[in-house]
Amino acid sequence: MRKLLNTLYITSENAYASLDGENVVVRVDQEEKGRFPLHILESIYLFSYAGASPALIGKCAERGVDIVFCTPAGQFLSHPSGRSSGNVLLRREQYRIADSETRRCGIARNMILGKVMNEKHVLDRCMRDHADRIDRTRFLEASKALRSRAELLLLTENTNSLRGLEGTAATEYFALFDSMILREREVFYFNNRNRRPPLDPVNALLSYVYMMVTGMCSAALETVGLDPYVGFLHTDRPGRASMALDLVEELRPCLADRFVLSLINNGMISRSDFEYQDSGAVYLNADGKKKVHKAWQQRKQEQIIHPYIREKVEWGLIPYVQAMLLARLIRGDLDGYPPFIWK
Repeated sequence: MRKLLNTLYITSENAYASLDGENVVVRVDQEEKGRFPLHILESIYLFSYAGASPALIGKCAERGVDIVFCTPAGQFLSHPSGRSSGNVLLRREQYRIADSETRRCGIARNMILGKVMNEKHVLDRCMRDHADRIDRTRFLEASKALRSRAELLLLTENTNSLRGLEGTAATEYFALFDSMILREREVFYFNNRNRRPPLDPVNALLSYVYMMVTGMCSAALETVGLDPYVGFLHTDRPGRASMALDLVEELRPCLADRFVLSLINNGMISRSDFEYQDSGAVYLNADGKKKVHKAWQQRKQEQIIHPYIREKVEWGLIPYVQAMLLARLIRGDLDGYPPFIWK
């Protein structure tokens, strides 16, 4: 199991990260702004066009420290990796499953089942915690509808039908997302899911947090020896980490969406933390990113009981546990993929 350490977020668009001995050195316009021991880091997220030195990238690959490059606005650019971990037999079996509609559908079905059930549980938790501030009847109807979608998923035998049911469930879930936003309604509102670019603060937060969770899933798959670019639900596309996108699906509602709602409803973020562009795009600014990163580090260290392995696990390690279970399934050690279903 991977130990949950620290993540270094470098958010200045002019920052350049380099290696000095065993330290990561961050400079802006040749001025040193920070120095961090590499051995305490789990990952580095660099939101800068200036980049990082080849020496630092190489050392991170050698040490197993994930380094993720993003634009200053938070769009993913690349995730360099060193030598492939794991054994070739595991990846060859992954590729065989990806080429078999029946086999890949069986695994993807469980992943989407986990997503739909987690969407249901997010609505159920809101009914429990904020019954006096929401339309309980609408939430109950949506919860029942998602339960019905989950039952239909169990009967689905092809990935196209899976995508259709997943899309319908997401529409029913997001129809109530705005109702779960309980403060600063003039700033934080949700009409629909939009991206590339996000057009309001809520979508800006969702896209940003989804990007971080996808990065964690990609790194987790690499750690257990799987290929993050060959998925079972998401089809192959050059440059797209399809398996990471598969893995992130079941984690979106419980890990990302609830985190975004907590940021808003607990007053941890405000209008001043966003940049509104003339094109209509909305992005987190530097102060907003710092607030999100600080809260994200705290959330990752909170512990829950994993529903399958029945052990206490930090939220930040959930992607690694799921990647490990997926690898065990592909090796033949499990009969089916156990999705993460939060309650």
